Amino acid sequence: MNNRANHSQALSIGIRAFTTMKSRYGTIIAAALLVFSRVCLADGAASDPPGTNLQKTVETCTACHGAGGRSVSPTFPILAAQTAPYIELQLHAFKDQSRADPDAQAYMWGMAAQLDDASIKGLAEYFSKQSATPGRSGNAALMAKGKQIFTEGVPARQIVACVNCHGAHAEGNGPFPRLAGQHAPYLLKQLLVIQSVLRTAPVMHGVIKDLNREQMQAVVTYLEGI
Repeated sequence: MNNRANHSQALSIGIRAFTTMKSRYGTIIAAALLVFSRVCLADGAASDPPGTNLQKTVETCTACHGAGGRSVSPTFPILAAQTAPYIELQLHAFKDQSRADPDAQAYMWGMAAQLDDASIKGLAEYFSKQSATPGRSGNAALMAKGKQIFTEGVPARQIVACVNCHGAHAEGNGPFPRLAGQHAPYLLKQLLVIQSVLRTAPVMHGVIKDLNREQMQAVVTYLEGI
């Protein structure tokens, strides 16, 4: 009887000890899980979700280039539907300061200096996928003259047709930019700085070196309208 009582007492003590130990381990495990979850939450809060940094950069660009790259100011080019390779080339040229026309220096050198290769590629892809802006009609006679120069060139002065590089509808082609729907004043300014070699563009230098301002105005008026 005493043995049996002693055994029961020992068993009871053992059960209580196991229960206590289990409870303690449970508390320890629960505490560890709580610390781990807090660390994970803190780490998650510290790192931005994928795409957030690019979105912030896009928002910075829209201050000048408009929502979706559809600029309303002729000072800043329309980026919507522009070819991705062209955007990449220009952003790299701004960053390494090889594009040195006055507007590039004033507006883009500082902005592009902060971009890495991934950001440049991301911006190019984003703006290239935005819907194009509709053309804005201008002087009909000037547009007709501009269309002729764009599609046929000026054979008498050995000026080749713009369609050879920029596409039949000025939609652009790889490194050759989309010109359709672009602000006429912006395009005219670029033609002038390229012609005067303030902006380096080897292919264009030879093409437009003999194009006069009246012809330039006709071409850009046509391009803004398509």
